[in-house]
Amino acid sequence: MSDDSPAGTELRFPKDFLFGVATSSYQVEGGIENDWSEWERQGKLHDANTRCGRACDHWERFYDDIPRIVATGSRAYRMRIEWARVEPERCRWDDAAWEGYRSRVQALSQAGIRPIITLHHFTHPTWFHEATPWHEKSSLVAWRRYVTRCAEMLCGIDVGIVTINEPMVFWLAGYITGFFPPGLKDARRGFWALAHLAEAHVIARDAFSSRTPRADCGIAQNVLAFAPARRWHPIDRALTRLANSNYNHAFLEALTTGRLRIQMPGLVSGSATIDGAERAMDYVGVNYYTRAHLKFQRRSPFLAFEYIDRHQRDLTDIGWEYYPEGLGQMLRQMKQYGRPIWITENGLDDRLGVRRSQFLFEHWQQVLSAISAGINVTTYLHWSLFDNFEWLEGFGPRFGLYHVDFDTTARTPTAALAYFRQVAESGVLQKP
Repeated sequence: MSDDSPAGTELRFPKDFLFGVATSSYQVEGGIENDWSEWERQGKLHDANTRCGRACDHWERFYDDIPRIVATGSRAYRMRIEWARVEPERCRWDDAAWEGYRSRVQALSQAGIRPIITLHHFTHPTWFHEATPWHEKSSLVAWRRYVTRCAEMLCGIDVGIVTINEPMVFWLAGYITGFFPPGLKDARRGFWALAHLAEAHVIARDAFSSRTPRADCGIAQNVLAFAPARRWHPIDRALTRLANSNYNHAFLEALTTGRLRIQMPGLVSGSATIDGAERAMDYVGVNYYTRAHLKFQRRSPFLAFEYIDRHQRDLTDIGWEYYPEGLGQMLRQMKQYGRPIWITENGLDDRLGVRRSQFLFEHWQQVLSAISAGINVTTYLHWSLFDNFEWLEGFGPRFGLYHVDFDTTARTPTAALAYFRQVAESGVLQKP
């Protein structure tokens, strides 16, 4: 789809297309003690002195923030129930926290915003990794207890469910590189952690289907548009194929076929049957940000991972390639799963606030092109509602439709907010 449509034609989203915005609890709520707050105290972030602390103070300011969500033109809001807030000690619930989440979800519904609830988004209670780590079966006992309570709490409310956010990111960062808690570098235990995460999705879906049957359950799969750094190099091309099949598709295929297969020579290979996982997604969630170029090198590590500004568009402020075409490519790949596709995250680190509207326009063009090709894309959730705490990067990146002053937590609409609202409310895509 070109930038210019023929005279007299209008680029329009389907009438029932759902626009929304996304956050995650630890990154915005504030006042949470969990495995990440411990990680920070150990100096594991890029800036060892960074602390998430009160973040955007969204827990305390939630009800005041609902009109801000409405002001974006959104009809959906993706948020997370923070496991550490509701079960701070193993097998001890915080009933006030549960009631706080239910009240917030109800308030969204009353404002005409569909809550999209994430159950797992990287963080865990402080007791989790020692008592019930993901590479052990005991993790599923703890998880079942948690998600059953979530389903009971949300019973009677029209919600969508993201069971697991970016399982491959958590696997790589938590069990391969050690950058995220639990900070292991153990590929074999990591394989079983990944298998148990797939089982965890099935457990959560079963818990909701029996209590909240209207709740669509899927995962949010981070996808990268991989490309060889050297198009002529056969090993670079082979690495690209391996990365695409393992990183982008292995977990989704496990929830389609019931079989998890990882084939990464020199790192880990394994296969496991996931009971109940055949056709276990009600939708396919896609988190898309960028393209990565892969290059073989004759020294350890043998795989180099690069962001290249191949089209001379300038890298994003976080250093990623600006590549909207990759979203269209990934949507076409996701068609194979035969499920509606939700874009559960897509956004830009734009610290000066001058590129986001154009970013939205070019990525929405890719969405409309996919829809016109018969791909059932039904939802777009922008990352993020607010500037927030971005994990190892701390507070430097700026992904929000609202700029946040982290000294005061004051929210200020960015220039892109009005454009987002215009398209979300009208369904018509026009140039910003």
